[in-house]
Amino acid sequence: MSEKYVPSKTLAVLKCKCPQCQSGDMFVYPAYDLKRFYDMYRSCSVCGLEYEIEPGFFWGAMYVSYALTVIMMLCIGGAVLFISNGKADFWTYIIPIISVVLLSSPYTYRLSRVLMLHFLSPVRFDIKLIKK
Repeated sequence: MSEKYVPSKTLAVLKCKCPQCQSGDMFVYPAYDLKRFYDMYRSCSVCGLEYEIEPGFFWGAMYVSYALTVIMMLCIGGAVLFISNGKADFWTYIIPIISVVLLSSPYTYRLSRVLMLHFLSPVRFDIKLIKK
């Protein structure tokens, strides 16, 4: 690297990068590849970190995904309520909520796993692992 690396946990989370080196990819295929969006590397190609810290570690990502989905649903419902001045019927709420939840499910799946590794695991960023 010719320029100085400035670690950014936010960018590492948004780009689905390794929590330890913040440069290795966590997922094999892009999120819009709907047949394979869930394929993860077993370990980081840069620092060698095993992503599944312990057997069943990512079961907890279901709870994170649930929380993200509830937050999305509340935000969309609030936006519909605000736009319609409280005069929307049942389907005016349900259609946008279901549509957004279904369309964003590959991203929610990935983000929940990334958030688990970055914030709910003992793994921390180590600047010494960055390739020069």
